[in-house]
Amino acid sequence: MARNIGSRYTAHQILGRGSAGTVWLGEGPEGPVAIKLLREDLASDQELVGRFVQERTALLGLDHPRVVGVRDLVVDGNDLALVMQLVRGTDLRTRLERERRLAPEAAVAIIADVADGLAAAHAAGVVHRDVKPENILLDMEGPLGPGGAHPALLTDFGVAKLIDTPRRTKATRIIGTPDYLAPEIVEGLPPRAAVDIYALATVLYELLAGFTPFGGGHPGAVLRRHVTETVVPLPGIPEELWQLLVQCLAKAPASRLRASELAARLREQLPTLAGIPPLDVDEPDAEPAEPTAYEERGPVAPEEPRRRGAVPLVPGAAPDSNRDTHTSMRVPGPDELAGGARGTARAPRSPGQRRPGSARHKAETVRKRRLTLGVVVALVVVAVAAGGWLALAS
Repeated sequence: MARNIGSRYTAHQILGRGSAGTVWLGEGPEGPVAIKLLREDLASDQELVGRFVQERTALLGLDHPRVVGVRDLVVDGNDLALVMQLVRGTDLRTRLERERRLAPEAAVAIIADVADGLAAAHAAGVVHRDVKPENILLDMEGPLGPGGAHPALLTDFGVAKLIDTPRRTKATRIIGTPDYLAPEIVEGLPPRAAVDIYALATVLYELLAGFTPFGGGHPGAVLRRHVTETVVPLPGIPEELWQLLVQCLAKAPASRLRASELAARLREQLPTLAGIPPLDVDEPDAEPAEPTAYEERGPVAPEEPRRRGAVPLVPGAAPDSNRDTHTSMRVPGPDELAGGARGTARAPRSPGQRRPGSARHKAETVRKRRLTLGVVVALVVVAVAAGGWLALAS
């Protein structure tokens, strides 16, 4: 059923739902548009509405081929909406779910496009704060690039910042999607441009491997890994690309590349990646859900292990169509971040190889020890029997 959004736009059909609101296919004075209609409780928050209006100039000024442009911001009664450029295609998460992982050439081409968009945003003083596959759109009507990749555009600029108002999230809360959060965000520092580089490098890792480097299990464990663990090498990718990835996943924000540098360095890698097939690595075993104080909404039943993709901040919640997960969580303290294994809990493995510390790895270790013990006991029995026989013979 069609509905009017302000006096200039008409929403015709729902394209997707998220925790922040609903995306509609709409029509405006200049033709088809996408309309992100925020939730009613957000629209009734006068502080958020004020911030919405303050961000208008910055959001409308973001004009770049790799950014889904914001055409208008509507504040009308209970309606609070972003009117955006309509991209004919799908999001990167949908492609990942279909293919699990991409060939390195296509993955790097897509991330280079997004890095171009981030470079323009950062130059304008805008930090995205929620870079993830769900917010990367693939233009199916655009020309194919290296590796057959469709042009990629970054969307949802400003949504995380709009929702992250002081009244909604205290200084001890964080906003974002756990798998892609930079360590400095987990530690409670303000978000700078470097957080987008970290998140984008995490997406590149996911495109190559089929899983995120620090994801899996309870959200609190995911946050801790970002701070305490080092990323483990992916077998099968060129060393130069791996070193580039490691630099952008550095714990120290100052060590990461700027978006423009990342885009240029990635495009330099493209000729060496042509023809390389998708990697053949197994996803690390899922960590068991552990009760921690990170969860804002209290204890919940352990969820089923997820093979790949983002971990929802509310375990057990039914996923929505665009997996928008803006939810606040408490910033863990230094003592909590210090817990857990360092650097080995999520090591990717070659097919058939067990992860150190996993249940299957422990079972194999126990079987080997029992076998070794059995051999030792057998040798002792033989030695004793031989000694008895020699005593009798003498």
